[in-house]
Amino acid sequence: MAGDGGVDTEAMRTLLVEEREALLHASAATAEDRAPVELDQQAVGRLSRMDAIQVRAMAEASETRRRARVARIEAALKRIDDGSYGECLECGEPIPPRRLEIDPAVALCVSCAG
Repeated sequence: MAGDGGVDTEAMRTLLVEEREALLHASAATAEDRAPVELDQQAVGRLSRMDAIQVRAMAEASETRRRARVARIEAALKRIDDGSYGECLECGEPIPPRRLEIDPAVALCVSCAG
């Protein structure tokens, strides 16, 4: 919140930064899983290649979710910096502290998110 709603914005900043770092680390660690699948039938059998394609698709989907979460985290960090953290982006009302504790990157109150 803008400092008056009982939310410890520095604690939230710490949680957000730690989560962002963990997500970026996971992204780097799984980069190989998202690499193009080798099409050389001599190097990899057909079923193994299909498994590799499936692993790649799942890794790409996970990466998409990670990138979206990192974007939400970065937006929340900007709201902390500009003093609007904890205010609903739709209606401007305060987001309950318990909702922010559950998801520090949340941008909407329950009414507007519903």
